[in-house]
Amino acid sequence: MAVPAGHRARAAVAALHRRQSAFPASRAASETGRGLLLNASGTPVVADAALVTASYAADFERCRLLCETVDRHVTGASHHYLLVEHRDVALFRQLESRRRTVIDERELLPSWLRDFPDPTSLFKRRIWLSLKAPPLRGWHVQQLRRIAIAERIEQPALVYVDSDVAFLRPFDCARFWRDDKVRLFRRDDALLRPGHENHHVWSRNAAAVLGLEAPEISSHDYISTLIAWRRSSVRDMLARIEQVSGRHWVEAVSARRRFSECMIYGRFVDEIAGGAGHFHGSEEFCRVHWTGTPLSDAQFEAFVAEMSPEQVAIGMQSFIGTDLGRIRKLVGA
Repeated sequence: MAVPAGHRARAAVAALHRRQSAFPASRAASETGRGLLLNASGTPVVADAALVTASYAADFERCRLLCETVDRHVTGASHHYLLVEHRDVALFRQLESRRRTVIDERELLPSWLRDFPDPTSLFKRRIWLSLKAPPLRGWHVQQLRRIAIAERIEQPALVYVDSDVAFLRPFDCARFWRDDKVRLFRRDDALLRPGHENHHVWSRNAAAVLGLEAPEISSHDYISTLIAWRRSSVRDMLARIEQVSGRHWVEAVSARRRFSECMIYGRFVDEIAGGAGHFHGSEEFCRVHWTGTPLSDAQFEAFVAEMSPEQVAIGMQSFIGTDLGRIRKLVGA
C-alpha cells in the first residue's frame, strides 16, 4: 500500500533527527547573547541563526577568506555550516572550529543521488546521476544542500552566505529578526521589468513544484546572497512539495533542472503560507559583482567605496576570476 507523501515527509524528518548527533546544538542562549522572543501564541522563540555556506574545492581559498571575515565581523549566529560534496570533506575540515562544522552532502541528500566524474569535461568536473532525476551539475546540488540542511539543525533561522563573499564591516544576524519574525528578502515587482528571462523560468518552475496554478510567474524576485530563511518554514515547504508531487522533495525539485531554491522558498512563504512568520526587506546586505570581467585594483577600490550604508560584505563571483590575493589584500585580511 502506498504511503501518503505527508507521512513520508514526517517519517524522513524524524529519521534525520535520530541521526543528528554530528550536528552541534544551538548555543543561542549561552554564547550569542540572543534572548527569547514570544510569538503571537505566546510560545518562546530563540532569536538565533545558523550561517550556511555551500562550497566546493575550487572555491576553498575563497571560503577560507569568508570564514576569517565571519569570525572577525559576524555575531548573532551560534554556528556556521559548510556544505560540501563527499570528496571535498577532508579539504574543508581545515576550516572547522568550535563554531564551524563541515557537512558531507551524503548526510543531507538521498542515497540514490551520487556524483561521478563527468566525461564531457574530460573528468575535471562532477555530475550527479540517479534513476529518479535528470543529470545534475554542482550548482544544482549546492541548492539542494542549502534546502536539506534545514532538516538537520536546531537554529530557528538559516542565514545563507556564498563562499565567494567577504565581510568588511560588523554584522549582527539580529538584523534578520523583527520581534519573532524572520526577514524575507524580496524585490517587489522586479520581474515586471525587462531582462529577467531566467528568473521567469525559475519562478514558473517554483509554481509547478509547489502546486501553484496562478500566477504562473510571480512579479517578485527573492534571489540574493546574505539572506535568511525560517527553518520551520523550510520544513513546511518540503512537506508541501512531497504532498503535491507524491515524491521525495529532491526528486520533485530536480525534475525541472532550471530551478532556484530562493524562488521556491519565497513563493512558498508569500503565496502558500501567507507570509506567516516573516517580514519583507529589499535592502541587500552584500554588494556583489555578478558578471563581467575581473576588476583592477582601482575598480575594486571603487566597488568597495560605493557600498551603501546597509551593506557589510562584498561578493566577487568566483567564475569571473578576480584574483583572490588582490581581494585579500584590499579587504585587509
